Amino acid sequence: MRILIVEDEPKTGDYLYKGLKESGYVPDLARNGHDGLHLASEQHYDLIILDVMMPGLDGWQVLTELRRKLSTPVLFLTARDDLADRIKGLDLGADDYLVKPFSFAELLARIRTLLRRGPPREKELLQLADLQIDVLKHKVTRAGVRIQLTSKEFALLHLLVAHEGEALSRAQIASQVWDMNFDSDTNVVDVAIRRLRAKVDEPFESRLIHSVRGIGYRCEVES
Repeated sequence: MRILIVEDEPKTGDYLYKGLKESGYVPDLARNGHDGLHLASEQHYDLIILDVMMPGLDGWQVLTELRRKLSTPVLFLTARDDLADRIKGLDLGADDYLVKPFSFAELLARIRTLLRRGPPREKELLQLADLQIDVLKHKVTRAGVRIQLTSKEFALLHLLVAHEGEALSRAQIASQVWDMNFDSDTNVVDVAIRRLRAKVDEPFESRLIHSVRGIGYRCEVES
């Protein structure tokens, strides 16, 4: 299980990293909110441990940005045992709240509880403009017209629409659709995008799949 620790206090961050590693987890440590947000956006984690009080980008802001893209369980750490703060964190999408100082045994117990819950149920139906994806039936229609896709094309379109408005890098796409590390000499992503556009975009009036220069691709309705 991979866990991301976002903690600006050096001793606490090192303590958590060492303890989680010795407990059999695979931790990464970010020393500030900006680095934590970047790592969470670029890699898959089963759980995020997030400190609230950080300079610059604090825990509230990091969580707000995370919840626009990810449903990864988040355990808040804070030195402030204030009911209003706890309610704020939960309202923003935190899954649990632990007040400093805490026992490492309690932290491990809460981590186990959060990981046992498993991922939230995936949406069965995705909609973007006149494009509709029935996830369970693997059925795609646009403007009422059925579109036949291969399994990889379906997985690619599903990924793009599920992250509507988000620029996904070629490395992210290759990792999640083909379960492979992206090689800059490999054009598998670009070829697949071209084939997908030929089926999903070109026969229709508006385009939904857009190139993001220097990054990759994004799916959204452009005004």
